This record gives sequence, C-alpha cells and structure tokens, in this order.
Amino acid sequence: MMRNFASVLLLLSSGAAAFAPVQHNGVRTIATPSTPLYGNTKQPPALPPIKDISYGEESRKYRRTVYSHDDWVKHRSSDRFLRNLLAIGSSGVYKSLAKEVLATTGVATFIVLYNCLVGGYTDLEGIKHSALIESVWAPLMALPLAPFTLSSPSLGLLLVFRTNTSYQRWDEARKNWGMNINHTRDLVRMGTSFYDNAAVSSEQRAKDLKALSLATWSFVRAMKRHLSPESEDEQDFRRELFERLPAPQAQAIIDAAHRPNRALFDLSVAIENLPMHFLRKNQVHQAVTIFEDNLGSSERLLTSPVPLFYSRHTARFLSFWLLLLPFALWDPFAGTWNHVGMIPATAVISIFLFGIEELATQMEEPFTILPMQAFCDKI
Repeated sequence: MMRNFASVLLLLSSGAAAFAPVQHNGVRTIATPSTPLYGNTKQPPALPPIKDISYGEESRKYRRTVYSHDDWVKHRSSDRFLRNLLAIGSSGVYKSLAKEVLATTGVATFIVLYNCLVGGYTDLEGIKHSALIESVWAPLMALPLAPFTLSSPSLGLLLVFRTNTSYQRWDEARKNWGMNINHTRDLVRMGTSFYDNAAVSSEQRAKDLKALSLATWSFVRAMKRHLSPESEDEQDFRRELFERLPAPQAQAIIDAAHRPNRALFDLSVAIENLPMHFLRKNQVHQAVTIFEDNLGSSERLLTSPVPLFYSRHTARFLSFWLLLLPFALWDPFAGTWNHVGMIPATAVISIFLFGIEELATQMEEPFTILPMQAFCDKI
C-alpha cells in the first residue's frame, strides 16, 4: 500500500510537463521509439492511403447496441428465425461479402456453361443435345468431392479458432469498459464518503468533489477518443471537453502526447487535493491504477491483431476451397437441369462460410463496434 502511495507522490512531483507534447520549432510532435523496424528514424514509414471504405466498415457504427428490457424481449421472441431470414437482404455482413460471393458464383456459372458446351446440354423441352465443342483439348471440368470432404474439418477448425479468438478480444474490451464504469462510481463514492469536512466550507467541498467527478469523466472520455478513429470522434471530443472542463485543463488534455495519461494525472491531482487521511487517499488511488491497467489492456487489443499469418492462411484456405468447390459439385448435381442447381448451392455455401470469417474479422477490433459513447454518458 505504501509503495502505491509513494508512486502517486512521484507522479505528482513529475508535474504536468511529463505529459506535454514534444515541441520542435513551434510544431507539436510525438516522440517515437528508435527501433530497427523504423530504421532509427523519427517517424515510422507512412502507410498508403485508404482508397475505398467498404460498406462493412461504414456499418460498424450501427452495431453499437445497448439493450434494454424491451430489446431482450424482442431478442427472445419466437419469430426471431423468420425475422432474421427476412432481413438477410439488409444484413451488413452479407452486403460486405458481395464481391467474394459473386466470384465463387461466377466460377460455378462458368463451369455450368463450359461443361454444357463440351459435354452436351438439355434444352427447356427436355431434349438432349450433343456437345457444341468436341475436342480432346476441351474436357469436362470436374473434381472429385473426396478432397473437400477430407479438408473440411481442418477448415472448420481454422474458422472456429478464428471466431473464438475474435470473440474473446471483444469480450475483454467490453469487460475493460465495464470495469471503468464500476470503478468511476467506486472512486467518486469513496471520495465523497472519505472527504474530511473539518475546517472546510460546503462551497469548497462541492468544488473539490466536482473537480474529482470531472477528472474521472475526462479520463474515460479521453480513453474513448484514444481508441476511436480520429475522423469520427476528434471534433466531438474537443467540444465536450471545453463544455465540461475549465479551458486550461481541457486544452492541456488536447495538447498532450498521450491524452488518457494526462487525464489520469489530472485525476491524481484532484485526489491529492481532497482533505482526507492518507491511508484512505491511497485506497482511492488504487482505482486510478485499475484505470491504467484497463487502458493498457485496451491498447494491446487495438495495436495487436490476431497473428497476421494465421488470418491470411485462413483467408487463403477458405478462398481456394470455395473457388474450387464448384468443380466438385458438378457430379452431385447431375439430377438437376444441366447441373444448374450447383450455382445457388455455391452461392449459399459461400455466403455462410465467408460470413463466418467476416464475423471474426469484424469482432477482432472491438472498439468501433462497442457503444463507448453510451458508456461515457453513464459516468
């Protein structure tokens, strides 16, 4: 306990300058580590600009659901299967898979047309016609189904692990925000109940506790901005800070190299300004340490995806498997007219299997689908 208290005092003695941005010729910059990856340069190499934002990326903001009792009743209703089936056309997941499904369905359509040309076809009246192209260099395109049957368990394991890992990341991010909400309440509760009213006016008490609550909110709001895209949240973040905080404090957070750390510094200062026994004050500071742990855990999730070689191998395995699947469906669909049944079958299988991989990819970075603004509004 004493060690934590000494750490807090060391933090306070370092001053706000520890969280200030680096100034060079009047320009604010953020220092970056010197590593072999960056070639000992001051800034990491620039990434190429994003040329296109997919529908799936744009629709992430509409997946930040916060359920109420009425929502749970609808969620459990007996007509949920029919409702979900009817909503397939408006599903953001399926819309984002249009190119992939079109590719596999196009392969299936090409195989049907090509094999009808080289192997004969049946017209609408049921009359069989001979091949329009007869050549040893134009054989039927077909593959045995056995390789796909043997490889499907391996593909299933890859997709299950991918989905489970992504859900665990989402669950950890949600728990981090849940702990933030719980400990903001706990911190303000302790600050209010531990406050020593002796020789302190009611006006000063109200001022100190308001500073504590605002500093608590500013950290959670700075963490939300830290984990959100700049284009989506920067303007709202600045506006909310200047609306709630004193202008110098708001500007100091905005100008800081690491905004959540600067907000934590302000929170530590607000705690130190509270008149209370130092043992109780140290107990309040422990909640600040939990905030720091939640922030570090969230930064780890944001900056470290599932190992790229695993994601890429899974995507390649799935793509090749589905692109080659129509070749193996030619013989099983011999009972349909000109084997045409393999086209919708390929489309449906592609939608569901690509959909599993898409779900994992959407959950892998959880912060832009979590309702973080709703969490901040609860503080």
